[in-house]
Amino acid sequence: MTPPALHVLHVEDDPDIRMIAGMALSLDPQIDVRSAESGFAALRLLRGGAWRPDLLLVDMMMPEMDGTGLVARVRQIDGLAKVPVVFMTARAQPDDVERYRCAGSLGLIVKPFDPLTLAAKLRGLLAPAY
Repeated sequence: MTPPALHVLHVEDDPDIRMIAGMALSLDPQIDVRSAESGFAALRLLRGGAWRPDLLLVDMMMPEMDGTGLVARVRQIDGLAKVPVVFMTARAQPDDVERYRCAGSLGLIVKPFDPLTLAAKLRGLLAPAY
């Protein structure tokens, strides 16, 4: 039995990381990944309402709106208040991790990440939630 399709919105300001993560997730035929280059671009996509993610994969450190700011705004959109969030960051000290958890993160992907295991890590983080 094939796993259900997983709709992932990846929000990342660095074009190289966005491309690598998008390609890595696209290797899994059961993942539908969309990318946004900023928190504002992500909000535009989500407010359109035509596509809904099952998971947000969000860079923590972005200009104009950081990951926690984006998540706070996403939580205000009808139907997205409980969408799981995984943060991506190079900052993974214990204090940082606790702050991400308090901001609603289901888990953390530490940069640099292994593109070959990214999809499996996301599915593993989601497994307890489903």
